[in-house]
Amino acid sequence: MSAGTTTTTSTGSVVAVLRSRYVPRLLSASLIGRLPTGMAPLAILLTVRENGGDYRLAGLLAALYAGSAAVCGPVLGRLIDRTRQVPVLLASAATSTAAFLVLGLVDPVRSVAIGAVAAVVAGAATPQLEPCLRVLWEHVVVGEHNIRAAFSLDAATQELIFVCGPLAVLGVTAFGGPSAGLLAAAAVGMLGAAWFATARPARVWRGTHVERHWAGPLRGAGVLRLFAALVCVGATIGAFTVGITGYAEVAGSSSAAGLLIALNAAGALVGGIAYTAVPVAHREDRRLLVLLALLALGYLPLVLVLNVPAMAAFAVLSGCALPPVLASAFALIARMAPEGTLTEAHAWMITSFGVGNALGSAAAGTLLDLVSPAAAFTLAVACACIGTILTIRRLLT
Repeated sequence: MSAGTTTTTSTGSVVAVLRSRYVPRLLSASLIGRLPTGMAPLAILLTVRENGGDYRLAGLLAALYAGSAAVCGPVLGRLIDRTRQVPVLLASAATSTAAFLVLGLVDPVRSVAIGAVAAVVAGAATPQLEPCLRVLWEHVVVGEHNIRAAFSLDAATQELIFVCGPLAVLGVTAFGGPSAGLLAAAAVGMLGAAWFATARPARVWRGTHVERHWAGPLRGAGVLRLFAALVCVGATIGAFTVGITGYAEVAGSSSAAGLLIALNAAGALVGGIAYTAVPVAHREDRRLLVLLALLALGYLPLVLVLNVPAMAAFAVLSGCALPPVLASAFALIARMAPEGTLTEAHAWMITSFGVGNALGSAAAGTLLDLVSPAAAFTLAVACACIGTILTIRRLLT
């Protein structure tokens, strides 16, 4: 297939998905409602620093927010599986919004305990829009190929959250001060969740009434290995983000870090859209194995630590395989999750990736201090390789 044909097919797949009824609303509402995830770390940092706090406190509050979101996501997912999407989404969004308002209106430096509780609640009550959207794809998109294209488009567009989120914080804080970032996160989170929850597919969706197991989707060695592979993928991304920041500082151009991270996200967006043209896999677990290997290969050139223009090209290359990996994982979990556990399963995927991201970031930071940026990039490649090894044994029977 020629490059021109691939581009045309990719465009056609994206258009077919976006022309499906309810898809534009559900996808855009999900992205808006999830913007606080990309806004909160920077907004918390700016608020703490404006009030005279140090980076240690800012890091603690950001970690409490991310950690509580990772822990409580599967809990909310299980609740949705057993009831409905709408009441859980609206209640959690209202709770998270209130916590963001408290965090933005109270001085988190003078009232550390209140700030910590607010950060925990804001994260714990994060509306599970991402899992809910993935559960709804098969109800709003017709045809197996288009469902797979929807997964890929979903994985690609989530890069916008981590590009637009910080930009939105910088924009509102320029006019309203540092706390405006947290207040804006409260507003957009509630708006997106309400817009999503009031769409007809979300309103009519009901959980499946089946005999349930205490372990939910975690039972089964294949599912656990898939989640472990996603921890490795998250670690790869976390190590890259820290490593590229350290590289830019060593290269004497700290401002280049933002550009290189943005180029990595741009590569992911291109890779995700291109992947919409790929046919449905006969063996999705075998495809995931290949995609994970490509992810490792994409990050390998970064280990050379060349000049900034070369690293910019490699940053784009390294991002290309991430959305296909995630889209393949989404398709796999849709087949592997026991009946009545799909929302929780997708929430566990998010948690797995988030835990890996945190571990990769922490380990890469240590390697930067003790060794060099090349060591951090080597860690990124190693994590992707471990993820690949975890999927060598077939996930599907």
